[in-house]
Amino acid sequence: MTRPIVSRAEVPTARRIVVKVGSSSISGANAGQIRPLVDALAEARARGSEVILVSSGAIATGMPYLKLDARPSDLATQQAAAAVGQNLLIYRYQESLDRYDIVAAQVLLTAGDLENSTPRSNAQRAMERLLGLRILPIVNENDTVATHEIRFGDNDRLAALVSQLVRADLLLLLSDVDALYTRPPDQPGARRITHVPFTDDLAGVEFGDIGAAGVGTGGAGTKVAAAKLAAASGTPVLLAATGDVSAALGGADLGTWFEAVAPAD
Repeated sequence: MTRPIVSRAEVPTARRIVVKVGSSSISGANAGQIRPLVDALAEARARGSEVILVSSGAIATGMPYLKLDARPSDLATQQAAAAVGQNLLIYRYQESLDRYDIVAAQVLLTAGDLENSTPRSNAQRAMERLLGLRILPIVNENDTVATHEIRFGDNDRLAALVSQLVRADLLLLLSDVDALYTRPPDQPGARRITHVPFTDDLAGVEFGDIGAAGVGTGGAGTKVAAAKLAAASGTPVLLAATGDVSAALGGADLGTWFEAVAPAD
């Protein structure tokens, strides 16, 4: 990792960025958000940043093709929907990336892969080689063989683990909500939290769900936990709305900034 990024204004100078987007932001009625998301990632790459995308959405993308109008509750159907949807999701990304002559690589992992030394080393080596070849890794939970996404909350924890793996300078967590609030933003008295010092345990914050009901599995709590995990490894985190991705990567003053632990002397 190079000199730590310590503010939003320094985001455009980040050498390596992990961007995480949730199911509800890029599937169903919001599938059109893939194009501006790709635009923003291409802009960051053009500035010289290396980018890794952690994208949920396989199950949600596959649901219509299994004639499902709600997220399935049984594991086998979730796995089937993921198997169908992952193929379609990567196709949609690549179709949009073609406008910039960027090639995507599909990287399917489980959180367990990144917590055990041998698969972790293999994943790290492959990711470094992909970045060296100027390929855009698109990481998702391997839902056909694991249930970790359901337990960890829409890939937020996986994104933090990937940030550790590649020693990212920034983790950008994209959401349906524009920031972290003191309570769910639709409730009276909710106030936006702009900055979270590393030592702040956010006591008193009421966590609600982030994401469209029945599609995503993540919420504010999972995002905060992921942010704290990444920050503890030295990677600052910005939580922002998916629609603000270009501005967020451009250094705009928005979202919630999670300060990383200070580097050791």
